[in-house]
Amino acid sequence: MNSPIEELNREKTNVARISVLSNLMLVILKLGVGTTIGSVSVISEAIHSGIDLIAAVIAYFSVRSSSKPPDQDHKFGHGKMENISGTIEAILIFIAAGMIILEAYDKFGRISRGEVIQDVSLGIVIMLISTAVNFFVSRKLMQAAKRTESIALEADALHLRTDVLTSFGIFAGLVAIKLTGFAILDPIFAILVALFILKAALDLTIKSARDLMDVHLPPEEERDIENIIKDHSQQFVGFHELRTRRSGSDRFIDLHLVVSRELSIEQAHNLADHIENDIKGRFPRCSVIIHVEPCDNGDHCDICMARECSKSHVQPEE
Repeated sequence: MNSPIEELNREKTNVARISVLSNLMLVILKLGVGTTIGSVSVISEAIHSGIDLIAAVIAYFSVRSSSKPPDQDHKFGHGKMENISGTIEAILIFIAAGMIILEAYDKFGRISRGEVIQDVSLGIVIMLISTAVNFFVSRKLMQAAKRTESIALEADALHLRTDVLTSFGIFAGLVAIKLTGFAILDPIFAILVALFILKAALDLTIKSARDLMDVHLPPEEERDIENIIKDHSQQFVGFHELRTRRSGSDRFIDLHLVVSRELSIEQAHNLADHIENDIKGRFPRCSVIIHVEPCDNGDHCDICMARECSKSHVQPEE
């Protein structure tokens, strides 16, 4: 029987595979239809889906790699692979946006020279299909990302959510062209799609870079950790130097725990183990290091709740 973490890793891999297959299908459909009807906005969506396909493949291999246990060369695990995947995906989105803008600019010139768009009915159908497929896949990816706490899947899901909006935008543009006959709307909608993609790329870059720079966990998660530690306040004097960071789905937490100097090594060790297990109960995929320090017998005695300390050795102030 697989462990809960192994089941989560399997779920990440299976969902990432679905993203690869769906993007491959959409690239083929959009490119074929866009070329047939001569629509730069549909071709721009094909380019976008092509970038999505590359990103989905990268995400697939990153979640497989990040799920490997620590080894001799990677003693902290392989979680950073997911952050690297998100950063690469953001770069690819920037490239896709640039390609779309160049194609749209060229389309303006061709339209000014009299080029026309063929019947856009097929393009409208394809954009509706694309919107529906991306909505379903992005929703499934985000649900899996939340359950498995996968940065790579979350990045892929956020990317596909932008595709839902851009595909619907292209759909609206093609409907407008069909109703008005204004071909100039085609490159205009393509440029709007590119600008929206650039915003998504910027957000994804910031999010992926945070963990690569070892930024601390979100404030609400650090508050949860502090509350878990404080639940044991009757057994220690205090704690300090709490440090947190994230690597892919894994969290790393360390702190200094001040205990009564009357505690034995075994008692202090058991207390640290208890706190560590409680933190892991809240964050299953985490590594916790607790450095135990003896109190200085004086500065904290008035507030210390450690029951093991008799305070008999503390001299009253004169």
